[in-house]
Formats: sequence, C-alpha cells, structure tokens
Amino acid sequence: MRIRDKGDKVAAQERVFQELVPQLARASVWRDRGVERGMDYEAFRSAVQLNQHADLAPHISRMQAGEGDVLWPGTCQIYCRSSGTSTGRPRAIPVTEPMLRHFKQCSLNSTLWYTARIGHAGVFRGRHLFLGGTTAMSPVAGPGAFEAYEGDLSGIAALNLPRWVERHYYEPGTEIAQLEDWTQKVSAIVERTMGVDISLLAGSPEWVLGLANALKAGSRSGKARAQHLQGIWPNLECFVHGSIPVAPYEDELREILGPTVNFHEVYPAAEAFVAAQDSESIAGLRLMADAGVFYEFVPMSEFDEARAPILGARAVPLSEVETGVDYALVVTTPAGLARYLIGDVVRFVSKAPPRIEYVGRTGLQLNAFGEGVSESEVTGALVANCSRNGWTIVNFHVAPLPDSSVTGRGRGRHEWWVELKPGTLSTPTGPVMAPEIDHELRRLNPAYEAKRASGLMDPPWVRLVMPGVFEHWMRFHGRWGGRNKVPRCRSDRVIADELGDALQFARD
Repeated sequence: MRIRDKGDKVAAQERVFQELVPQLARASVWRDRGVERGMDYEAFRSAVQLNQHADLAPHISRMQAGEGDVLWPGTCQIYCRSSGTSTGRPRAIPVTEPMLRHFKQCSLNSTLWYTARIGHAGVFRGRHLFLGGTTAMSPVAGPGAFEAYEGDLSGIAALNLPRWVERHYYEPGTEIAQLEDWTQKVSAIVERTMGVDISLLAGSPEWVLGLANALKAGSRSGKARAQHLQGIWPNLECFVHGSIPVAPYEDELREILGPTVNFHEVYPAAEAFVAAQDSESIAGLRLMADAGVFYEFVPMSEFDEARAPILGARAVPLSEVETGVDYALVVTTPAGLARYLIGDVVRFVSKAPPRIEYVGRTGLQLNAFGEGVSESEVTGALVANCSRNGWTIVNFHVAPLPDSSVTGRGRGRHEWWVELKPGTLSTPTGPVMAPEIDHELRRLNPAYEAKRASGLMDPPWVRLVMPGVFEHWMRFHGRWGGRNKVPRCRSDRVIADELGDALQFARD
C-alpha cells in the first residue's frame, strides 16, 4: 500500500472542507452564523466560533424532536451516547447517514492498513469478535411523534455493518450483541465462541482481559486449561484496541492473548474516527484525513476551556501544524458539528504523512498547582514504575491533594489511587512507589519538575487500594462494561473522594 505524502493529505482536507460547507450552509444554525456556499476557509474560520457540546446541545434537542435542517440538512433519528469520561455525563451526538459512511470507510481503511503492514490478509480467514457496547437502542423521549434513538457508538456501528461483514465476520452475533448486562454478555460470548475460528478481537483492554480470563476458565477439555487465547483460537492474529492507552495492560495482554498476536491501535471517538495505526516501526497513528471530516488544531499553549468560543482564530488547519506541539482537536463533521472541540489533546509526530499520538483530555489534567501534567504523563510515569518492578496495573486515578496546613494558595501534592493485580514476586507499597513515580514525572514534565524543585509541590502520596474498589465505583455510576473507563486524572477531588467512599464500602 502506498503511503501518500503530506501534500495529498492537505489536498484531501481541502476537498473535505469544500464538500462540507455547502451542506452546512443548508442548515439553519450555520446559515444564521454566516456560513455560505463557496466560502473559503478563512471566511469560515471568521464566521464560526469554536463550539463545545453545551453550545450545540439545545440544537441537538431540536433535532431529536424531529426538526429538520438544524445542524445538517434533513432530519436525524440516530444519536450516539458518548462515554462522558471528562464530565461524567454522557452527551448525545448526531449520527447522520453521511456520518455512518465515514465510520464504515474508516473501519475498512484501518483493517486494510493492518494487512498492509503485516504483509498478508490472513485476518480475513476467520471471524471478528467485537467486544463493545449493547446494540439495543433507547427511544429519545420527546413531545411529538418523531422517532429518535440513542445508543453506544459500537452498537450503532454493529447495527449498520455491510451485509457481507455481518454474515461472514461479525461476532458475537446480533442476539448476544443486544445484551446490556455485562456479566451476562461475557458468559454468552464464552459459550458461543469457544469453538469458533476467531482471527480478530477488538475491545477495550480492561474488558478483553476480563473476557480472556472467562474463556480460559471455561476451556477445560479433559486436560489442562488453555494458557492463552491462541490456545482456544489458533488463528487469532490481531487485537484491535483504542479509546484508552494500552500501555498499563500491554504485558498482561501479550501474555493472555498469545505469543504471535499483533496489536493494532485505532483512535475512535463519538464524533469521528480520527486515526489508526499504519506502521509497525513508526510512532503515532495516521490521521484519517480523506474520510469526510475536517480537522483543525488549537495549540494547548493558548487553549483555555472557559475562553473556547473566542479562540477560533488560534485554530490551524492540517497544513499549518507542527510536530511536537500539543493541540486541542477540533472537528467539522457530516453530522453538523462545526468547529467542535471533542475534548482531546493530540500531538503530531510526523507531518508527511500526518501521524498523531493521543496525549489526553483537555478537561482531564492535573493543574491545581500550575503543574500542567497530562493524562499520558501520569500513565507513562506509573507504567514505567510498574514495569521495572513487575507489577500489573488494574486501574488508577490521580487527584490534587491541597496542603491545608500551609497558609496560602497553590500548595499541595498529587494523590494516587492505584489498584494492582495481586500475586507479584515483590510486594508493592505506597512509600516505595511514590519516589519512583515522582522521579518519572519530574523527567517527563518540566513544569512539574519546576514546582517540585522550588518546593511549591510536595512529593506524591500513593494509596494502594484493595481489589474491587474501582469496579464498585464504576458499577455505582452505571459504567461497568463496554467502552467505559475510569478518568486517569482530574484537577479536582470529585472522583478521589468517591473512591474514598468506595474503599470504605469495600472494607465494610
């Protein structure tokens, strides 16, 4: 497969922009804000401010009630529920027919990129098991007779597969895919797929590990249990992962999947399928620049969520990005989201072709003391610490812990809530882990290093929690299963205090 150069991708983005603008000009919201057929990018950037979900939520409600030509021409019946990792509140995202085509095209492109880098098409010889959310759709309550439905993105995608994919590849089948209870769903998948030829497995690392353990436990055949999933599915060759960084689980996943399973990383969001892996040896994921979504990027050095509407002029198109710079990701989509901040931070590792890496969420950072620590940095620090010591991460969360004993503002430390898998050779303790995590963060983040060196931040405090605390928190919030995940860090103590309650519950 030929890797196109930067010029091809920039030109592709220009074509996407020219295709989107006439459609946006037909929608009342964007027409009223000055979007016109044939306008160029500079005029578009001047006319349309950056938007967050709260800015568009009233208009999405109008669409759900059946009003047409609001954010996109025509009416829209299908809405995706985002995971709500940053805010804790799922958001409704329109899924129009052109948006469905976008997801289908990107999924196919991603699979083809996998076969190109591996050098063969063996993954198509078996069936593909998708460990996602339920395909059951919930009616959107409204005053009129218009029928609108909400569901998980993975479920919506599964309901709209090409017939040949559904017939020849898709697992776990339509009946099991509809199940909402996660424990029941895993049991049904184990029973159905034990004797099926699975060549591709896709899902969140945490939930794939759970399925793998259930499969291994059910694999007795009169002899020993299978040591890994390739012992159950000999032709399993590809594990597709996305949504959360795989690093905390990579060693355990490689052990439990099998020795020759290839990892394939994708970057799907509720608003767009952003990027996918196209190389084994080069870092970063290749931007899906020619699949119907227009991308812009706001340098994080200038980003302020509270001032987002007036930062539109700071956004740059693909042609003006630089490597090594952190950007807030902005999309304009064929679902009517124009100049929409999806809440993610990305960094370009190459421009030709454009490859990005996920840095974290704009709203999920540690900055209570001006340290500006990202999700990827806290993840990297913990992974490095655990890898050196042979510890396996189950889940974690980091929050600020202000020092109430010191007069003044902006002084304190980070509090780490960490659940590790039991049974390691060396016993981890918080006081042992804390200095190593501190060292890694000081190495990764200059602002954190400056705060620690000046004495404005104290060393971190690590809490090792008993098994089940994070599961209890997720179940309490209705997030157990599918694509749901624990936010890795926040600049407040909302989740940390709730974890404290969950820890007390587990003890009782």
